[in-house]
Amino acid sequence: MNISLTGRHIELTESIKDYLNASLASMEKYNLDIISANVVVSKQERHRGFALEYTINIAGKNTVIIKQKDDDLYAAADLATDRTQKALRRLSDKLNDHRNESLNEAKNEAADADMNQAKENIEDEIIPLELDLYKPREVADVLEELKEGKKQFEIFIDIDGKTRVLYKRSDGKFGLY
Repeated sequence: MNISLTGRHIELTESIKDYLNASLASMEKYNLDIISANVVVSKQERHRGFALEYTINIAGKNTVIIKQKDDDLYAAADLATDRTQKALRRLSDKLNDHRNESLNEAKNEAADADMNQAKENIEDEIIPLELDLYKPREVADVLEELKEGKKQFEIFIDIDGKTRVLYKRSDGKFGLY
């Protein structure tokens, strides 16, 4: 950050420069890309006070300009610093806040996350099924059970000891493997 301190009708002493530099250094905590900061300190002849003008240039954003008048130079600097920090904090919150997304973007992201989670759950989920393969069954008995129930197929061992599959076909007939 480039810092420029200027005094109009007043000579800036080292203590004033150090004080203003310290106040400007405190603005870096908002993680904004501050390009430059210009501080103009001027002595008011008519009002017997001081005026401070902070100009903060932020990359990709508008320039923040704060003007403050007070009888005491250090009080004016404190007030201007507080106002500048408040403006920078608002800008930082606006940039980093989740509310700056549009409602449709948030809905789409949530839907994508839910769909991805559902796909992962479906892909990883294995449902164990206990088969009654230990006793031999007649094909006719299995056919009657398949007609009465809602199952699409039945796996069983027939009388000859072979593992068989009886299934419903799309044409309404039954197939046997």
